[in-house]
Amino acid sequence: MAIAAESLAAKLPAHFMLGVATAAFQIEGAVAEDGRGPSGWDAFTHLPGRIVDGTDADIACDHYHRMPEDVELIHALGADSYRFSLSWPRIQPDGRGPVNRKGVDFYDRLLDRLLERGISPMCTIYHWDTPLPLEQEGGWLNRETAYRLAEFAALAADAFGDRVDRWVTINEPATVTLNGYALGLHAPGVPHLFDSLPAAHHLLLGHGLSVEALRTASVRGEVGITNVYSPVVPATEGFGNELMVQLYDILFNGMFADPVLLGSYPRFNPLLTPFLAYFHTVPEEDIALMHQPLDFYGLNYYFPSRIAPGPGPLTGPHAKPEGVPEQFVQDVQDMPFHLTGWPGYERTGFGWPVAPQYLGVALTEMARRYPGMPPVYITEGGASFTDVVVEDALTGEPEVADVKRTEYLADHINAALEATAPGGPAEAIDLRGYYVWTLMDNFEWAAGYSQRFGLVYVDFATQRRIPKASYKWLQQLASHRDRARARL
Repeated sequence: MAIAAESLAAKLPAHFMLGVATAAFQIEGAVAEDGRGPSGWDAFTHLPGRIVDGTDADIACDHYHRMPEDVELIHALGADSYRFSLSWPRIQPDGRGPVNRKGVDFYDRLLDRLLERGISPMCTIYHWDTPLPLEQEGGWLNRETAYRLAEFAALAADAFGDRVDRWVTINEPATVTLNGYALGLHAPGVPHLFDSLPAAHHLLLGHGLSVEALRTASVRGEVGITNVYSPVVPATEGFGNELMVQLYDILFNGMFADPVLLGSYPRFNPLLTPFLAYFHTVPEEDIALMHQPLDFYGLNYYFPSRIAPGPGPLTGPHAKPEGVPEQFVQDVQDMPFHLTGWPGYERTGFGWPVAPQYLGVALTEMARRYPGMPPVYITEGGASFTDVVVEDALTGEPEVADVKRTEYLADHINAALEATAPGGPAEAIDLRGYYVWTLMDNFEWAAGYSQRFGLVYVDFATQRRIPKASYKWLQQLASHRDRARARL
């Protein structure tokens, strides 16, 4: 049973922000409308066998045309903030050169409507939709893409810098690198394995250059980055497994957070040099650009990782066959480790372990690894489950009783609050908020429409929106929180 909204609301600090998050490519649709150019993800979705259900994001949630309705859903939810992303090819179709005025106009309308409804905008500059011309020139394996992102950040600052409260430069560079360039699960879809490390470096360089661009433009909003974090544990005892845990922890966590927060790439056992030698070659001036003071740090948490040495069966977070293309199954066999299952844990629709206590572990590890880090927002947290629409016996209205998602959100928010409370293991972290992934069911990257994460159910045939039980629970949480604040 989910923690009661009223009980959890009593634990929320006065400054704690409740938000919802989306990404442009996953919801907007209108991929060839009003001057939007193609992205690498557009091309990827039309390759055979890449999307598990054979779909694409050409329409997605049709948010481009239904934006006012969707903002009203956020407003009715009582959310303090909306984290959205800019579609790079909608604003700058070729990834260089002037803006597409109609693309800018769309986000002007979105921002104005959010502010009219009292919703604080958090804007992600890059959420994976690289303009196709840049992808064809090497994408993030090409250092030039970092400079193109900085140019885009400057354009965004000029257009929206007076209205955005918080800027996220890049969302999950780890996922872009590992799923996109190492394993080929995501766009561009060519597995480079450990030869993908330049992509990670160029992403972080793009972050640093974008921070410079935003601050040169004197944007009024705070500036940060969002990284995913997964606590890592060994599946078996022994030095070999511990070594692979260190390797995975560096690849998934350290090589993206350390340069930003510590000003260096992670140190590692010399036995791992064959995999990580690239880090010995990076220019020091690049690290200085990556390591700039931030106003906040975004943390995405979904699951912990349990690692075993050598190739192995897909028994871990990507074990569900309906969530993984066959190409990915083949590529992971060339890795020196594999993700393995978590006995005793319930799993989401993606096969991810439901482990809220490991969110507390993630925050605790970050507090230990990165003393003096800036304030933290959990910028994504959520779960996919099978949702069933039924008709209410009394009203005849459709409803979705997503009990598991409601429990997931309650338990994870509670775990974060307990870990960072005074006396908690991560009390050094100034936790400022939790953003639910996601507002509504959407195009879930390589899984297509097979995985539903939304607080709002979307009937993709009709585009009807149906708030789920989890939406109503979060609505109650916000309402109880607001009433408690009003009494102070």
